[in-house]
Amino acid sequence: MSNADLIHSTESSRATSTTTAPLTRALLACGVVAGPLYVITALIQGLTRPGFNLLHHDVSLLSNGDLGWIQIANFLVTGLLVIAGAFGMRRELNGSRGGTWGPLLIGIYGLGLIGAGIFVADPMNGFPPGTPVNAHSISMYGLMHLVTAVIGFIALIAACFVFARRFISLGQRGWAAYSIATGVIFFAAFAGVASGSSQTTVVIGFWIGVILAFIWIAVMASRLMPGDSPLRK
Repeated sequence: MSNADLIHSTESSRATSTTTAPLTRALLACGVVAGPLYVITALIQGLTRPGFNLLHHDVSLLSNGDLGWIQIANFLVTGLLVIAGAFGMRRELNGSRGGTWGPLLIGIYGLGLIGAGIFVADPMNGFPPGTPVNAHSISMYGLMHLVTAVIGFIALIAACFVFARRFISLGQRGWAAYSIATGVIFFAAFAGVASGSSQTTVVIGFWIGVILAFIWIAVMASRLMPGDSPLRK
């Protein structure tokens, strides 16, 4: 290769990097804001919707009633943001350990959120108001809500361990431990709510698990922003 070709190749690479970096940063930023948007929107609804008890009712029940569209939109928008963040992670980690399966699994979690918005959970446990407290019937939509949620949750847990394996290979044991802890805690929270219990401790535990999982996604996305990142090796 001549010097002129080498210079042209270097300039082309720099131009491509300059072009793609803002897009990658924007995609990763979507992953950062997804969690706060979801949690804040759900909390505001939980505190203001008549008959809803944050310590007793599952957030998915907010998709029911006249204002159910708010939570449906929350699921859909958050899911799209998570998927965008996953694309950003894929662009940054392309060709490296965990660079395929990690982002892919996070993207599947995003699809699970979208599925949870499309397939509305069945009314139960007295919400929305007028629903019998002992109502536990499951419609086809309700069943699909559960299926998509389970697939998304399992994918997110798996993503935590995929990233943990990546960090171990890089000698970043602190980040590996953080990812493993997030996966384990979220699994425990998921197992608790999957048992069907509406006890306060189970509901609070699931809230904690969801918040910690979204924080983990936000941290992974923010630390992978183009530039000098300890996670991008």
